[in-house]
Amino acid sequence: MSKYSTIVVGTDGSQSSLLAVERAAEIAAALDATVTIGCAYYENQEEASKTLRQDSVTVLGDDPARKNLESAVEAARRVGATNIETAVRKGTPVEALMAIVKEVDADLLVVGNRGINSLTGRLLGSVPADVARQSNCDVMIVHTVD
Repeated sequence: MSKYSTIVVGTDGSQSSLLAVERAAEIAAALDATVTIGCAYYENQEEASKTLRQDSVTVLGDDPARKNLESAVEAARRVGATNIETAVRKGTPVEALMAIVKEVDADLLVVGNRGINSLTGRLLGSVPADVARQSNCDVMIVHTVD
């Protein structure tokens, strides 16, 4: 069994995503792994409106994405992670997470379960379900919402 040395987790600034960040950071701390926290953003509302997903918070612009990452880094440090990197990518959450996973050659991707049980998630797909299908590394779906 391989050791997880590079873990990716996404945040959109929501409380749910911060719970996933904390879980990824706990794992990273226990394994002395690097955790890369990523945040996707849209350049404008028109671009965001093209995405029919309703299972993630829409982040408009690079600056709000970076602010979300600051909060996530603080949450990761609180639970003991020390090797923390961040990444901001333009695009949908799934596109951004898949790009980050590939760029850092991640061993594990951690996401929250937000949207996975919603009607929209069942009909159109959800971020957790889509990344689980597309990822070339292990995916952990954290129970962050009922």
